[in-house]
Amino acid sequence: MTTSPAKLRAHALPLHEQIYIRIRTLIEQGHLKNGQRLPSLRSYSTELGVARGTVEVAYDRLLGDGFLVTRGSAGTFVAEQPNPVVTLSQRRSTETMPRPVWREHGNAFVELHGALPSPLQLGLPALDKFPRKLWTRLMTSQARSIDALTKPPSAGYWPLREALAAYLLRSRGIDARAEQVFVLPAYTASLAMIADALRLAGEIAWVEHPGYPPAAHALGTLGMPLRHVPVDDNGIDVRYGIQHYPDARLVVVTPSHQCPTGAELSLDRRTALLAWAASRDAWIVEDDYDGEYRYRGHPLPALRSLDASDRVFYCGTLSKVLYPGLRLSYTVVPLSQVQTIESACQRALHGGCPEFLQAVAATFISEGHFARHIKRMRTLYAQRRAMLATALIPYEGHGFEVRLQEGGMHLLVDVADGLDDVFMARRARKAGFGIQSLTDWRQGEPGRRALMMGFTNLTSQSEADRVVADLMEVLLSPLNP
Repeated sequence: MTTSPAKLRAHALPLHEQIYIRIRTLIEQGHLKNGQRLPSLRSYSTELGVARGTVEVAYDRLLGDGFLVTRGSAGTFVAEQPNPVVTLSQRRSTETMPRPVWREHGNAFVELHGALPSPLQLGLPALDKFPRKLWTRLMTSQARSIDALTKPPSAGYWPLREALAAYLLRSRGIDARAEQVFVLPAYTASLAMIADALRLAGEIAWVEHPGYPPAAHALGTLGMPLRHVPVDDNGIDVRYGIQHYPDARLVVVTPSHQCPTGAELSLDRRTALLAWAASRDAWIVEDDYDGEYRYRGHPLPALRSLDASDRVFYCGTLSKVLYPGLRLSYTVVPLSQVQTIESACQRALHGGCPEFLQAVAATFISEGHFARHIKRMRTLYAQRRAMLATALIPYEGHGFEVRLQEGGMHLLVDVADGLDDVFMARRARKAGFGIQSLTDWRQGEPGRRALMMGFTNLTSQSEADRVVADLMEVLLSPLNP
């Protein structure tokens, strides 16, 4: 693992990034074997002539990416790799199998996940900044509790429901009791629970157009006819929906940060939507998937906080904020529907999410770590958003225009007339990038063409410049579709 300190300092990349790349490359090439022990932080930092914290950052990232494991006082070791590790360069050179994040399924899309994050992948938090040491300490503490090892209640671990209710009151203005908060493994599970509990099979549902493909897929699977309501700069066009589909019983919206355009649902449309739902005995599902991340002013109040008629189901997620493997989402239900939803949970979930992780999450929130983490990530994402936007500036002349949204975890990049965003996204995914096309999220219908690019895992401006340059080399190559 020897690397010259002079070479490290002469390189343009940050020191921790160079160390990370060096160790990962040695593992990928087989020079560091499965189970091999790595030098301690102190000895390796002394060998390289860098601060111990610099090596620790690189080790932590390798731990998070699954290349290393810790074994207590025994030290840090190369993780067992049951299959050969595929390097980034190897992934980009593979042209025979595309790696779409969404696969067509009828008129909807199904989410697919790769083993490692792809460059510019959407929907992932900053994995390098997850507070692993703190989380590990909380896990160790909970592991001593017998209660955390038992079968959990179907509606969720009560202390987590209490912690979420208190957090949502402070951060999103939602005044709800803990009994109204239900913990589920995914947002699509929430949709299934709601549709089942309210017996909505066969009833018409509005979905945003463009909108989040898995939501439409989940509702279609549940037997609900979908009606696509257009989105503009003020969010979903409520008047259009009322005029064309007045008999709908369910509306699924992303009002704080429309997915994927980033539009905010205007106050007059919020008021009109709530009034229509109350008059028609309809229900609203508010998907607040990344409402915490707003880069100008404070996060907007939730639609649920304006709901005087108790018609809104508010859905949030911890997985998108903390780490995707957590698999913890939650739904705040109308008070009148608590018993109905409890019965649906008992029928469908058979024990709910693992109580151990729920207990860790409850402590993380109640001790204030969650709010502090959100605040740090908001600042970090604003910086990384600027990195990606800056890296894209040289390509404006090639037909790529960045549209900075008020918040969120991805950028929307408009493409010029004559450029095919679907083909470009497909080509990019073949090369290993995680970008998406706006047209795919509009079920292929004509309209605005754009590419969606995640920025949360870009760690430096130099990395952003390099990733974008590699992407543009793929997108602008003269190969035919």
